[in-house]
Amino acid sequence: MPGTTAGLSAGLRTSESELIERARRRDEAALREIMQANNRRLYRLARGILRSDSEAEDVVQETYVRAFTHLDGFLGEAALSTWLSRIAINEALGRLRSRKPLVELGSVPEATLEAQIIQFPLSSAATDPEKSMAQCEIQRVVEHAVDELPDVYRMVFIARVMEAMSMEETAELLGIKPETVKTRLHRARTLLRENVEKKIGPVVMDAFPFAGQRCERLTEAVLRRLGIG
Repeated sequence: MPGTTAGLSAGLRTSESELIERARRRDEAALREIMQANNRRLYRLARGILRSDSEAEDVVQETYVRAFTHLDGFLGEAALSTWLSRIAINEALGRLRSRKPLVELGSVPEATLEAQIIQFPLSSAATDPEKSMAQCEIQRVVEHAVDELPDVYRMVFIARVMEAMSMEETAELLGIKPETVKTRLHRARTLLRENVEKKIGPVVMDAFPFAGQRCERLTEAVLRRLGIG
């Protein structure tokens, strides 16, 4: 599960500091722990901007390579997960700008934001085929509905609801005011409710999975690029 900056105790901060110090020394176990803790969040954030599975994975990989080669520049002013998230968002936005010059997240007029449906990968099947089919269908509806949200609402929804980030953390991450986060989240929920929110319930927390073999494959790729393992 992805880490969170909300309510970190002194003990957890100490543990993170120790983990970062080990990562600076290219300790493989520390690098793996950091990636496995943050893979899903970074993937979801990048996927929310680019709406492309393959590009999102590329962004996550590039984020770790950049971060791990510049760990000396991490001053601990924010949690490591927040720092990594900012790198991922900047990398994703950079790729978006290369496709749409001068586009800034949150600055595009809402009237020009077109809905686009892109198939998301489904999670592995459960042992009960009927239950698995029903859950996959609901998950598909959820993922498509989120993907159809305008950019400015989709990013807030992913951060606040799917990643359970605080109002303040989301505002800091996206460079907007907490009041704006609240307004956009309300609008996102309204748009979703019109379609599927009453039906999906807690299954939304399992949307856009990034675990298992995909998580491990990306972790191994980053370690290879760093010459470790």
